[in-house]
Amino acid sequence: MTTQNSLQHLYLAASQAAMGTIGAFVGGLVVVGLLMWTVRLGVRVRRQQPRPPRPDEHPTLPESGPVREVREVREPDEVPHAADESERLRPSNLHASGSKRAGGQDAPKWEPGSSGSFGSGGSGRK
Repeated sequence: MTTQNSLQHLYLAASQAAMGTIGAFVGGLVVVGLLMWTVRLGVRVRRQQPRPPRPDEHPTLPESGPVREVREVREPDEVPHAADESERLRPSNLHASGSKRAGGQDAPKWEPGSSGSFGSGGSGRK
């Protein structure tokens, strides 16, 4: 009887291991099937999109040449103060940007004896 019980336990253990292996295999097949489906869907969506433009269809520069950038010196735009403590500032009281065009448009010049950038190890002003 004990031999028969031990054989039943071995049979149950082997069947559980086989079921686990079969379950892992089926799960892998499901994952592979989902990946194949997503690749097919991606190919189908890609075929519906317009083709990329040919080199002769790309935009060209205007006859006047490339658009130039505007360089200007900016200074901070102060937030207006409320006239009374109880008055609130509303968005309409504020300006569109946080800076404004500076009065003098001369770029700051480098002065001999001044250091380079911060932390450059220079001695700074003498």
